[in-house]
Amino acid sequence: MQPPDSQPDPQPDPRRQPGRHADPAHDASVLAWFVHAAERGNPYAQFNLALLYKNGAGVARDDGLACLWLARAARQRLAFAQNHLGSMYSQGRGVARSDSLAAYWFGLAAEQGDASAQQNLGDLYRKGRGVPRQPDQAVAWYYKAAEQDLASAQRLLGECYLNGEGVAVNHALAMAWFRKAAVLEDAAAEVELGLMYRRGQGLASGIPAGNGSSPGSGPGSGAGGEAEALHWFRRAAGRGYPAAQRLLGLACLEGVVGCDPQGAYTWLQCAARQGDAEAQFSLGQLLSGGKGGSGHCDEGRALAWTTRAAEQGHVLAQYSLGNMYAHGRGVARDPARALLWYRMAAEQGAPNAQFTLGVMYAHGQGVRRDESAAVAWYRRAAEQGDASAQNNLGVMYANGQGVGQDDACAVHWYGLAAEQGHALAQYNLGGMYNSGRGVERDTVRSYMWMLLAADAGDPAASANKAIVARRLSPQQIDSAVDMQRAWRRARTVESPERRAA
Repeated sequence: MQPPDSQPDPQPDPRRQPGRHADPAHDASVLAWFVHAAERGNPYAQFNLALLYKNGAGVARDDGLACLWLARAARQRLAFAQNHLGSMYSQGRGVARSDSLAAYWFGLAAEQGDASAQQNLGDLYRKGRGVPRQPDQAVAWYYKAAEQDLASAQRLLGECYLNGEGVAVNHALAMAWFRKAAVLEDAAAEVELGLMYRRGQGLASGIPAGNGSSPGSGPGSGAGGEAEALHWFRRAAGRGYPAAQRLLGLACLEGVVGCDPQGAYTWLQCAARQGDAEAQFSLGQLLSGGKGGSGHCDEGRALAWTTRAAEQGHVLAQYSLGNMYAHGRGVARDPARALLWYRMAAEQGAPNAQFTLGVMYAHGQGVRRDESAAVAWYRRAAEQGDASAQNNLGVMYANGQGVGQDDACAVHWYGLAAEQGHALAQYNLGGMYNSGRGVERDTVRSYMWMLLAADAGDPAASANKAIVARRLSPQQIDSAVDMQRAWRRARTVESPERRAA
């Protein structure tokens, strides 16, 4: 075959990017032209040849060769080659991963006005990768890219205004930038815009002129804001964006006006099939309860979707899956496997899973009994404010199980749980005051805690409060009742309407 440069015109233009010329996989002459022109130093051909190797189009995929040709084009100041080379360094594709070299190449391309490179450089400044973390610099680069109508940069700029990253929080400007990106069909921006309408953000202060806001989208949230939210969610969901599909499914479950309750299952399933862990978990919950148009309860399918979410690290799914194995819902009861999933959730910091692990170790459920391990898990949950764990930790201290016996520590943990309204802890604390263990004996305060525990439904408190009352004078009983009422008043949250009155 003759070399391409000896062929008569017209020749393939090496500056044309893949997608604008014949598919190299079916047109060997085009591939040959790129190879020939690239070897002769044409930066556009070098860039296109790099893309062929990067994508495996017409040639075997080879990230190393892709980087080689990108570097040759980038050194000739071809901006989009510099940006692609920066991405390869950022991802560690074909080269050793280097955020500093990624920033270098993004910077060269960004200075030439390449919008994608400007956004990429902004990302590095936002995260502090390869450059010092400077949110204000991130905003500056996002702005340059956004002004070139790069929808993703407009969305990121909206996020910065929404969260106050590098700029002061400004919901109106956040909404304006989200809207610009949404008009360009950026699905993530459509979701963000919908969420702002749902929360009523950026509405009361008005939207900057010229942003293309729809007629009738006035200040405030409420029904109008919810309708606008659903409008943007539907746009994104219709293009297959899983987060929007999940939000629509949840809106159907919640009975939001304008949503078909029967649509919950359909939308959640669409998102779940795309790997959205939150949707997978919600679909599992839906199938477990048989609501929202699923037709019937299906514990087997609930288990399958919950498992898929749990395997992605969804902490609530891991805890829920532990419950399913612990109680034999949709699967044979398996305490050891339940323990495995509870542990995964617990290690992510879920206090309910930590508490449950404590119970399992304390009683030897699915694992050898280990009171020291029970104390450790109770403590982790208790320190996060879990009232049941605080009470159980108090019990361990009171009995000297897995930890040195310490009445004062028992009173401390009982007290924290009791103040949260935990009935059993209130009864236990009342008992400590009654006997003077770990605290100065105070039968009036003991009776007060017994009353609270009995009112909360604790059967032992109901049975024993009369015993404590026999030791008290009428005046002391009245004092305990007054203390009980004061405790309740201090924890009663008045409604705004009542406070205004």
